Amino acid sequence: MKQHLLWALCLCLGSTLFAQETQKPESLDTVLLDTKTPIARKNSGKVIATITAETLERNAGRSIASLINEVSGIEINGSRSNEGQNLGYFVRGGRNRQVVIMVDGVQLNDPSQIANDYDLRLIPAQTVASIEIIKGASSVLYGSGAATAVINITTKKASAKPIAATFTSIYGTNRAAEDAGDYSLEEFTNFVGMNGTLNKFFYNATFSNRHVDGLSAVAALPEEPVNEPDVFNRFDGRINLGYTFNENVKMSQFFSFNKFKTGFDDFSFTDADNISETRQLKTGGHFEWKYSKGSYVFNDSFTWIERNIESSFPAKYDSKAYSLDNYITYEFSNRLTALLGLNVNVSSFNSFTIPFGSTDFAQDVSEDTAKFDIIDPYVNLVYISDFGLNVNVGARLNNHSNYGSHVVYNVNPSYGFDLGANTLKLLGSYSTAYITPSLFQLYDPLYGNEELQPEENRTIEGGLEFTSENDLRISAVYFNRNEENYVDFVTVDPELFISQYQNIEDTFEASGVEVEVSKRFGSKLNVSANYTNTQADERFALRIPEHKGNLTVAYNFAENSSVGLNYQYNSERTDSFFSSETFMSESIALESYGLLDFNFSTKLTNVITVFGAVSNILNEEYEELYRFQTKGRNVRAGVTLEF
Repeated sequence: MKQHLLWALCLCLGSTLFAQETQKPESLDTVLLDTKTPIARKNSGKVIATITAETLERNAGRSIASLINEVSGIEINGSRSNEGQNLGYFVRGGRNRQVVIMVDGVQLNDPSQIANDYDLRLIPAQTVASIEIIKGASSVLYGSGAATAVINITTKKASAKPIAATFTSIYGTNRAAEDAGDYSLEEFTNFVGMNGTLNKFFYNATFSNRHVDGLSAVAALPEEPVNEPDVFNRFDGRINLGYTFNENVKMSQFFSFNKFKTGFDDFSFTDADNISETRQLKTGGHFEWKYSKGSYVFNDSFTWIERNIESSFPAKYDSKAYSLDNYITYEFSNRLTALLGLNVNVSSFNSFTIPFGSTDFAQDVSEDTAKFDIIDPYVNLVYISDFGLNVNVGARLNNHSNYGSHVVYNVNPSYGFDLGANTLKLLGSYSTAYITPSLFQLYDPLYGNEELQPEENRTIEGGLEFTSENDLRISAVYFNRNEENYVDFVTVDPELFISQYQNIEDTFEASGVEVEVSKRFGSKLNVSANYTNTQADERFALRIPEHKGNLTVAYNFAENSSVGLNYQYNSERTDSFFSSETFMSESIALESYGLLDFNFSTKLTNVITVFGAVSNILNEEYEELYRFQTKGRNVRAGVTLEF
């Protein structure tokens, strides 16, 4: 296997690469995330990754987390494990609380989670039109928590026809590498969507279910009996209703529900019948008004989430979160655009546990105490010269109900050189971010600490991006991230097993390089790859590979038909576990591994599309988390009907 890994890295460095897409170049000419206004990629001071509709369709049946996991600089830990495994968002040495998840431009979070993060398992891939990702400190435009990345997921729009319908069914196996010969069907996904436009009114309604069985959360040791599988079952529905007043003004409102239930095992690595159940209700709106010199945009979302844990330590949580982001842009000239915005986030949560000696739940955290408000005005300026210089600068005043006011800022210049029909862009940035503690970290009765202070983050970037007329794109970015007041989980008294969230005096630092290249050969073959090197302080580098690479080859053998191969390499990583013998956390090295996947898709008629995939073709045995199960070779096939 080591030869395969070296082969992948050599190709990644010496061949052609960019993100993980087989996407049409014209779909990448415009980006949005780094300025909140559409801007030509050559004028952007960032290297932005885009997962297009073409990539999503070709990878039907895969989760959103597993697709994002192939973007340079990002490790979604748990995306290759049991379907119910909690996800770790590791970007540039950071953790979940330093990544912002957005859907249709609105930040989402769960105040009852330790990291206040939003669970990507709640988002069905069939509803997603595209994903745009920006890395680095982005708190100016996206607020507290946007220290390492912002992931914006855009949902599918309504058809221009009065009525359109989509039906998708996917069937697959779900086995570990050691499950020799067992290829029974254990994965089922069904999706139905109805949408259309009637004069000025448009609508989009979807419903889906995903049921996955066959894989245990914890892997049994060779001498132990096989663990019982832990089932994952998700239902979700969404309806979006809108009205287009004219070509410049439109508005919409959506309503959605999500529910998933999954089994999990004990942290002592023993089989158990534990259950985690999450229910979500969400509603929100969008208003957009375009005028001659700019636009006004209003987005909001209200989310109610309830989580129930059935285990040796049962618990119940419910949280509420309201996010509002509205901004206005004005073009002073064709060179200078200003953006003025206001972002609001209101969060609260309740928790209930069973006290020792009792059999009934009692409330231990109340939303009357566990709440905070964030109200942030911000401003951003984008200057595009006629001689190659582009400058993106901005500032935000973070007003937190617990911590008062704090200013973050961003300076992001770039310079483009026209080399005939080719373009070379040099870029750099200096950005600060502000990460306030979560409500859980502040108010949890066992581990909370109301004396916590916000983390402060600084990121420096420098790099280049080359784009040629023959569909070659190469980029390389160096980053250095510095973080103070890091909130860590600290053992206060090991003999009494007392721990608490505390700010630590050590300064956290991470640096690295992200390299991306892609090359399209005519209309049939596209080769892309990326390589990431992350150097993080040893204390904070758990589960983060120092070296990670992706290589994708896609071939369109006929119109609307393609096959593809993807290889991913992860180097050795460090993990930690609680030892039942020493009663201390101990470190352990997880071995490097490489995964080879195959996919195909073909449109048989204007109505019928069939697709399939084989993941982990070489049936590699590996670990994402110590002693937790991962997926071996698996097969998936499905069909989509579009009317």
